Amino acid sequence: MAAKFGVSHTTVARIWDAHGLQPHRVRTFKLSGDPQFVEKLTDVVGLYMNPPDKAIVLCVDEKSQIQALDRTQPALPMKRGRCSTMTHDYVRHGTTNLFAALNVLDGTVTSVCLARHRHEEFLRFLRLIDRQTPPDTDLDLIPPVGRDYGTHKPAKVRQWLQAHRRFHLHFTPTGSCWLNLVERWFAELTRKRIRTGAFRSVKDLKTVIEQYIRTHNQNLRPFVWTKKVEDIVEKVRRCKAVSVT
Repeated sequence: MAAKFGVSHTTVARIWDAHGLQPHRVRTFKLSGDPQFVEKLTDVVGLYMNPPDKAIVLCVDEKSQIQALDRTQPALPMKRGRCSTMTHDYVRHGTTNLFAALNVLDGTVTSVCLARHRHEEFLRFLRLIDRQTPPDTDLDLIPPVGRDYGTHKPAKVRQWLQAHRRFHLHFTPTGSCWLNLVERWFAELTRKRIRTGAFRSVKDLKTVIEQYIRTHNQNLRPFVWTKKVEDIVEKVRRCKAVSVT
């Protein structure tokens, strides 16, 4: 651009800065096409901001295909003037799938690592939740949507839910996994323990994940949802208006 208009690159930079333009930055976005977006959004946000009495709200999802990656050379520790470093190349030693349920009220996490991620494993996880929660308490679950095992689709899952009436499902809109608070917890797990780790086996990976969860449950800091439905709907409306134009 500088060459085309016969000015210096610093002049171009000053013009961009004066008009608040940052062409070197790109942010992605995704708009849900769910026709029931507002209804589902209102239902889930209502559980966060006004949870029902004498019930437990659980955000449920699965972090699939977590890779046990071992670096080809030992990482160098952080020291003054230099951050910790690791090699970009690695060796894969298999994967695991983490099923987790985040208690919205107190922040506790119920979890299990399983080898596969089908509806059979999801049903096994539901049984774990059933065993580890008070039997006389209703459970409001915000489950994953659009997974291969389709939480509400397989006959065995539907039959099990019908036989356990204290389980109530509240689905997030299609393409809106950001609405599920357990995804935020998955991000913390990834940033603090998985992304910077080196694992020589799936067993080592599972040990680190389980250790992180134990530590988390001993030092609870629950996430607090603050965004109102009206604010989200208005932001989506503005985004749709911009994308159309």
